[in-house]
Amino acid sequence: MTSIMTNASAMTALQSLSATNRSLETTQGRISTGFRVSEAADNAAYWSIATTMRSDNKALSTVQDALGLGASKVDTAYTAMNRAVEIANEIKVKIVAAVGQSEDNKSKIQTEIETLKTQLKSYADGATFSGTNWLAVNSTVANGHAAAGTHNDAQIISSFNRDNDGNVVLTTIKIGVQDVKLFDAAATTNETKGILEGIRDTTTGARTDGHTQAVAGTVAATTGYSIATLDVVGFSDQQIQQMLVVVDKTLAEMTDAATKLGAAKKSVDLQKTFVSQLMDSIDRGVGQLVDADMSKESTRLQALQVQQQLGIQALSIANGNAQNILALFKG
Repeated sequence: MTSIMTNASAMTALQSLSATNRSLETTQGRISTGFRVSEAADNAAYWSIATTMRSDNKALSTVQDALGLGASKVDTAYTAMNRAVEIANEIKVKIVAAVGQSEDNKSKIQTEIETLKTQLKSYADGATFSGTNWLAVNSTVANGHAAAGTHNDAQIISSFNRDNDGNVVLTTIKIGVQDVKLFDAAATTNETKGILEGIRDTTTGARTDGHTQAVAGTVAATTGYSIATLDVVGFSDQQIQQMLVVVDKTLAEMTDAATKLGAAKKSVDLQKTFVSQLMDSIDRGVGQLVDADMSKESTRLQALQVQQQLGIQALSIANGNAQNILALFKG
């Protein structure tokens, strides 16, 4: 049936052209933004996943910064501890040299020891980065510690992730400051004082509460020594040999402390590498979900542009059919 009221061909052509235009608009949007899912309306599930993962990646970027800061703190303490070990070894050599010496020579040796002791304190005090010092501390109750002289572990944020329920989980790398500190201004007992200042037993070399600094010429079971208070002037060879035991044990503890700091340094470095790789993996994963395939979209764009031209042509033909009806009324 031929009708001038209803042009079915034009309707069909218009619907087809409208569908082509919508597809063309979508494709052009993907090409201009680079995303096939740029908002929730495009794909709610993928958009939600991508948005969450992007947010988590920003948090990981902060973790990466924290690891960088933590690495600097550990490296500072590690470097100072290694230098302190070298100085303590020199003190050990001086103690050995003092055995059998005259008081005049002991006085000269003590002058060298005092210089080395000052250098040890300087290394400890100088091991500060961004206001943090793990070698020379002041572990007071006011700073939130359990007891005066007992320092809490330092913590470096190492990762940001989610559990199976989607809850955020932060993990940290802990540094046992109590085990590596060389001086503690707040400590009141030998066992809680720093490695260099706690009075040590003359037999075991362990920091022992109740022991006091030994007096020249007097050997007692409850007296001891520490590197921080070491003095060979006026002391007998027997006492100097006891000092050697104390210095040797102190060196062993300092070596253990350097080992712990070295292990923490390695752990932080490994975690920095892992976090960097993890961020790249998340970026790739998000890209798989929401990025547009530009090769595919460009090909699709060309096809849709052809379809659009054909649709316009078809609509033009359909609209022209109404004009042909006029020919029926010409005489």
